[in-house]
Amino acid sequence: MAEPCKIIGVLDNAGDGLTPTALAQLKAADVVIGAKRTLSLFSPFIKQGAEQKNLTGQLRSVPDWVLSAQQANQNTVILATGDPLCHGIAKYLLTKIGADNCEIIPNTSTLQLACARLNVPWQSVHICSIHTKDTGEWDDKADIRHGLYPLLRACMQHELLGIFTSSDNTPDRIARMLQVERLSEQFTISVAENLLTTKEKIYSQLSITEATKINFADPNIVILQRQVPLPDKVLFGLEDQSYAQRKPDKGLITKREVRAVSLARLQLKPNSIVWDIGAGSGSVGLEAAQICPSGYIFSIEKNQADADIVRQNQQQADIHNFKLFHAKAPEHLNNWPNPDAIFIGGSGGELANLIELCLQRLNRHGWLVMNFVTIENLNVATETLKQNDTHWDITQLQASRSQPVLHMHRMQAENPVWIVCAQVTNNLSEKHDE
Repeated sequence: MAEPCKIIGVLDNAGDGLTPTALAQLKAADVVIGAKRTLSLFSPFIKQGAEQKNLTGQLRSVPDWVLSAQQANQNTVILATGDPLCHGIAKYLLTKIGADNCEIIPNTSTLQLACARLNVPWQSVHICSIHTKDTGEWDDKADIRHGLYPLLRACMQHELLGIFTSSDNTPDRIARMLQVERLSEQFTISVAENLLTTKEKIYSQLSITEATKINFADPNIVILQRQVPLPDKVLFGLEDQSYAQRKPDKGLITKREVRAVSLARLQLKPNSIVWDIGAGSGSVGLEAAQICPSGYIFSIEKNQADADIVRQNQQQADIHNFKLFHAKAPEHLNNWPNPDAIFIGGSGGELANLIELCLQRLNRHGWLVMNFVTIENLNVATETLKQNDTHWDITQLQASRSQPVLHMHRMQAENPVWIVCAQVTNNLSEKHDE
């Protein structure tokens, strides 16, 4: 039986960073797989005649290389940076060639080294990797589909982050993302570059603005540290008065009682993708964003004054997993990811077509929730739902709130609202899940 493939963690101090056991395994290997730079660094320790394979840009070929070598009864070594099980190649290979075919010899993680250089206790570090397909600089049009979004999401949930960067997603690019998202004052950034080499350099707790102006050497590790503690937010059910509102006679806002029931009926999960159509003041979508910290809310509002208020409320709440479009639905909807939940607070007069589009795009088991205050819109909605293969129900909600009268209180009724909830029953959306 062929020997398991040895996945050896290495650092840039070459042989000095290997244990005698790991070094002996490398010297005995018939096939050595690694990045071009790593193969060059360790060439003095690779035996004459051993086959060297450059995995740069060839990750999917590595399992076949390993299995072919094992079939030929060749000893195989893969050189991986630091700890191969910490955002390294080991997880991928374990799933492709099996645990019995792998033996992992870890090294000190480069993140651990960076924290040691910076005197940062790292037991509470949230680890991120941005070794993703290059999706360019983060800007105000970027959303959940951008390669840097998982890092932004992590920034809104953690106090201390350790980040494995790439030649594309660099420390200065991270800093510019934080600038765009108005987070410059909330973090400092530290960078450890060229660790364990003669070119090693450590930047400790730079301001985000400073970091945008530096061309950092590759490879490097980034440490982000919060200077402003994470707020202890109320997730939903905020008072109506906590939102900016456009006020003709009454505030154009989904009232707290209706908002709470509507959010409950959306059946949100932490990673839900939500559409908020007819945002108004943005209260439903913004509270959905807080309930779904790993998800994303795509919101649309046709009225310019209301769109401005939504952005004001978003900034006030410091919410970053929410994107507003100033337009009239269904514009832009074709470019949004398929949703797990949809809220319609306004339709702009094209309700029937909008409902049909939403039912077609809604992910399996997702809910469409609509609020109506007019009998005409309620009728259009129910007739449209009847013509489609849906399970639906209606809740009429009429809340009354206490109001002071001299030294006593009376109950003042709010306008009644119909909450219409629908779910596709024949899995129309299966074709969209592929």
